[in-house]
Amino acid sequence: MPGSPVWHPFTQHGLREELPLIARAQGTLLYPQDGAPLIDAISSWWVTTHGHGHPRIMAAIAEQAGKLDQIIFAGFTHEPAEELARGLTKIMPPELTRVFFSDSGSTSVEVALKMALGYWKNRDEARHRIIVMERSYHGDTIGTMSVGARGVFNRAYEELLFDVSTLPFPAAGAEQHTLDALERFCREEAPAALIVEPLILGAGGMLIYPAQVLSDMHAICRHHDVLFIADEVMTAWGRTGTLLACEQAGIVPDILCLSKGLTGGSLPLAVTMATDAIFDAHWSDDRARMFFHSSSYTANPIACAAANANLGLWNTEPVRDRIASLAAIQTSALAKLSTCSGMSGQRQIGTITAFDITVDTPGYTSEIGRALAASARASGALLRPLGNTVYVMPPYCIEPEQLARVYQAIHDFLDAKDC
Repeated sequence: MPGSPVWHPFTQHGLREELPLIARAQGTLLYPQDGAPLIDAISSWWVTTHGHGHPRIMAAIAEQAGKLDQIIFAGFTHEPAEELARGLTKIMPPELTRVFFSDSGSTSVEVALKMALGYWKNRDEARHRIIVMERSYHGDTIGTMSVGARGVFNRAYEELLFDVSTLPFPAAGAEQHTLDALERFCREEAPAALIVEPLILGAGGMLIYPAQVLSDMHAICRHHDVLFIADEVMTAWGRTGTLLACEQAGIVPDILCLSKGLTGGSLPLAVTMATDAIFDAHWSDDRARMFFHSSSYTANPIACAAANANLGLWNTEPVRDRIASLAAIQTSALAKLSTCSGMSGQRQIGTITAFDITVDTPGYTSEIGRALAASARASGALLRPLGNTVYVMPPYCIEPEQLARVYQAIHDFLDAKDC
């Protein structure tokens, strides 16, 4: 779009890349204003679960828009938010009894960090250190950048970021190093909380680690009375094969962050769920001890209506069966692709597959990712590799032949490049 005043996210406009104008979407397909449809193989940045324009979600949005579009949520409430909070406490672990609304994954994590620090402050305990995992990513606001990996994402803002304690990623064969480091931090630093992306690091390279490690980390935090924050912004709503990734480790966090698939990917909304203990630490007749956080669009009624429709799909349709079927198809597709040269680290969890293209200079800014994205788009598929890390994370409604076309586009690129 030459001459457009729009400044796009994660886009270097100096490269003058073509930015297709998407006119509409339905199911798994995106329809550009000019050109053939594209198969959305990344769920439009990991948000679209049931497919674009799902009729039940769209109907709920339209109905709510005719009733109440927006209302301040401080000192007021409304039925879509009340219904959603009730629905979440029924579908999520019963220990997570409190639901705090915000509007994005980053803000849900900011809320979680403030809840954790407020918990200790209101208990008159000087605990403020946060433990994080190497190569993690939790968002692009100041707090979330602070608890994410330091590097190309946030190098320009380093002076604004607070210090954290970093665990090594639990790579295969080195899991005990991670656990030993966590034990040491908990014993020596009396930290406030540990925050992790359960089972898979998203923007950090789609790195997967065992459920047992997640369970062991949770146990160490329990032993040392350290709060456990699960950032399930990307991993929840079936992406890893279960409603929550934490289910596979048999754990319940003290604080849970949800967004992306919360509305089926239709509208921005997020929640931070917490236990009674976290809520009770802020309960008082002293207004100075309240939880000081909000945004203008907290618990927007239309977004809440979309989320309620999403819960309705989970409660009444065979969503879990669709996820299991897609995961099986992904397994087969990845296995066929693995015959290509120049790729390594093939991995999968639930409906997510990933691998790395062998290049001289790996990393997020590797040019191979841009080249693959352009090639895939020419073949009718939307892919957005993380540098030399390629992943496929489609909506659950994708047809087998559509998924086959996506993997064929990847195969053709690898063959042409002779990687």
